Amino acid sequence: MEKEPRGQTDFIREIIDEDIAKGVYKGGRVATRFPPEPNGYLHIGHAKSVCLNFGIASDYNGTCNLRLDDTDPSGESQEYVNSIIEDVRWLGFDWDDRLYYASDYFDQLYEFAVKLIKAGKAYVCSLSSEEIREYRGTLTEPGRESPYRNRSIEENLDLFSRMKAGEFPEGAHVLRAKIDMASPNIVMRDPVIYRIKKVPHYRTGEKWVIYPMYDFAHCLSDYIEKITHSICTLEFENNRALYDWFLKELTEGERPKQIEFARLNLSYTILSKRRLITLVENGYVDGWDDPRMPTVAGMRRRGYTPEAIRDFCARIGVAKKDNLVDISLLEHCVRDDLNERAKRAMAVLRPIKVIIDNYPEGKTEEILCPNHPQKPEMGKRSVPFSKIIYIEEDDFSESPPKKYKRLAPGREVRLRYAYVIKFESLVKDENTGAIKEIHSTYDKNSINSDTSEGKRVEGVIHWVSAKHAIPAEIRLYDRLFSIPDPASLGDEFTDYINPDSLRVMDNAYVEPGLSLASSKDRFQFERLGYFCLDDRYSRPDRPCFNRIVSLRDTWGKILKSD
Repeated sequence: MEKEPRGQTDFIREIIDEDIAKGVYKGGRVATRFPPEPNGYLHIGHAKSVCLNFGIASDYNGTCNLRLDDTDPSGESQEYVNSIIEDVRWLGFDWDDRLYYASDYFDQLYEFAVKLIKAGKAYVCSLSSEEIREYRGTLTEPGRESPYRNRSIEENLDLFSRMKAGEFPEGAHVLRAKIDMASPNIVMRDPVIYRIKKVPHYRTGEKWVIYPMYDFAHCLSDYIEKITHSICTLEFENNRALYDWFLKELTEGERPKQIEFARLNLSYTILSKRRLITLVENGYVDGWDDPRMPTVAGMRRRGYTPEAIRDFCARIGVAKKDNLVDISLLEHCVRDDLNERAKRAMAVLRPIKVIIDNYPEGKTEEILCPNHPQKPEMGKRSVPFSKIIYIEEDDFSESPPKKYKRLAPGREVRLRYAYVIKFESLVKDENTGAIKEIHSTYDKNSINSDTSEGKRVEGVIHWVSAKHAIPAEIRLYDRLFSIPDPASLGDEFTDYINPDSLRVMDNAYVEPGLSLASSKDRFQFERLGYFCLDDRYSRPDRPCFNRIVSLRDTWGKILKSD
């Protein structure tokens, strides 16, 4: 079956097209990989890379591996591995049986290092890490050769073998590539390729006390897996020369090609793994899956869908230069997706009691409400209606401003899918002056109609029956930072955490049908935004709902009124 033409192109796909045309790889094959380090949770920037690598493989009928580049036992764990696997699957991608670990290749990588030593292109250096930095030079001054650079091959083999055997303490020796201490590219000034770390590895245990550096292991892992195009972000551009040098010195035949693209920078967001760890460990957020976090786990818990994230990644495309993407585009993609799939429901976040004086005592009737007004195929639900209801505090005003279309003295308003009611009076607390309850009357002939007694009723508000509604906690999430580019602030970024990034509404009510909601469901609460159940804070008698994203015109209004 002929594959349909792909829907997008970019400079990476153009490079691949050229490689196919030139026959760079046998049979025009395309093999990519997504290679995260398992020392943290994936975030929206990683999601972009996931979509790119798996998307390219799909476009070219190729393969994409999932590989955990676990070369540094400090900070790596099975917890992070499990989260990465879960996140990539949740985003909608599958690697079949091609789940790999750089630690699978430790024996091969060690032999590659021995090969470099035997070729006279690697040596054991006994300078301290501080001295190595000092000897490396600067951008304007060449480096100096290590006094250990000219050790014999035999001595280097012996020392490296003894490093592997655990004879030396951490920091005593490293293995360095012998390249060029005068290179204008500092990366090429005899980089360290192995170091001693007497830390158990989460997979290999205590078998190894020396571990390869990322730059050494990464390119050779790509080669072992027969990757054709090694797609990475721009911070690795200077490392490409080293990537190619290792492959040239140690491998034969088809070699992977490194291609860099601009990493995702998102406004009002931090994507630095180190800074995300700071947010978690210092308690600024409620863990890696806090709904304010840009992690895939956080976005999933907040209620984002994988379809919306994939749409966002497709829209921003692939660039050659770094730029700052407005987070409103991500929110727009989420809204677009949820508008199509989310069932409608009613909830009241700041309840005010309304008594309908002329509605029969003890009567309850069931109001049929569409689950989606534009999608009749999604069916209807039954919502109970009774004499006493709750409406939003903002939906009543004693002194309404111009163009105010909700309930007010002398005014009528329609209750969503139900009756038209008219204000009659109100009762206030004698001590505080706060409104305790509103009294109204209803037109029994006005149900589900746009007119009452020949008059047009412009205002429509949502409601819940006080007798039947379920008490709920509603968690309103906003952007975590108050300025567009917190990443530019260095370690001062925590000074700009948005104090309104989370507002908890603990006196809310939702329609009774939401007692059956699960965390997989998505709802549009009429006029309030899109919400989902949060299992962590829900109780059997009191569900908790997270706001996924606001409606286009309500976010500022709801926060302002609080």
